[in-house]
Amino acid sequence: MSEKDPSDERGTLLAFLEAQRGGIRRALLGLSDEDASTKPSASELSLSGLVKHVAEVEDVWVRMAQGLPPTVHRDASTWADSFRLVEGETVAERLAHWAAVAAETERFVLSVPSLEDTFPLPDAPWFPADTRVSMRWLVLHLIEETARHAGHADVIRESLDGKTSHQLVAEAEAK
Repeated sequence: MSEKDPSDERGTLLAFLEAQRGGIRRALLGLSDEDASTKPSASELSLSGLVKHVAEVEDVWVRMAQGLPPTVHRDASTWADSFRLVEGETVAERLAHWAAVAAETERFVLSVPSLEDTFPLPDAPWFPADTRVSMRWLVLHLIEETARHAGHADVIRESLDGKTSHQLVAEAEAK
């Protein structure tokens, strides 16, 4: 398989993932980098930080499934940096990075021989030891992670200026 077919399982899974990505991207419509970095609630989450985080998480999981190290290594001392822009980073740059990560995700998912192919979960206390998961699990996990943060993005954006996801969809379609 080398092409995305919206009527097959891979195409359907990738379309659901892209729909969730779109929710986060739309939440940034019309905002400056300063506005996108605003934290309008008790949470430390911002829209710019969410974009950075979901791109890094997607990269980590896809590279893990490929048997490769993550592009950006995070540990306890740098984990918070995955949720905020640091010196020199912009929303546009993070969105471009995420687009490249998304393209690699799609390329990889379409290239694996079977969604039943597996890879090992990392050694972490929240995962069962010596567990392997399928490529299907990978895409479903990315959908879950991105959807969780798309919901955060909705709340953050509405808190910033009252715009709802419905209004932002209409704005995006008008462009």
